[in-house]
Amino acid sequence: QVQLVESGGGLVQAGGSLRLSCAASGRTFSPYAMGWFRQAPGKEREFVADISWTGGARYYSDSVKGRFTISRDNAKSTVYLQMNSLKSDDTAVYYCATDSKPWQLTMRNPTFWGQGTQVTVSS
Repeated sequence: QVQLVESGGGLVQAGGSLRLSCAASGRTFSPYAMGWFRQAPGKEREFVADISWTGGARYYSDSVKGRFTISRDNAKSTVYLQMNSLKSDDTAVYYCATDSKPWQLTMRNPTFWGQGTQVTVSS
């Protein structure tokens, strides 16, 4: 069974930075695209960023483009989300996710989810 464990969330002032990590286990990490989603209070869960199985393709939502960077370390079975220039609108629970299909460039319909990590940006 695939397990995804997020860490790195917390409270930060507007304009600050955080780096989220997601450690995966339960299967070989490298063949699978990985992604980050978030859910703010009272809103639906939304796509934030994803990275292809090779790491060569990365996609971002318009709301975070230029501020967030997704990356992966296959040796550590970990995906990261570096978040800079944080805004109060970035406050949400952030979820790591992955698919059951290998060799994908994107990951927009996750099969597996982490438990989430809270990010709170104070203005």
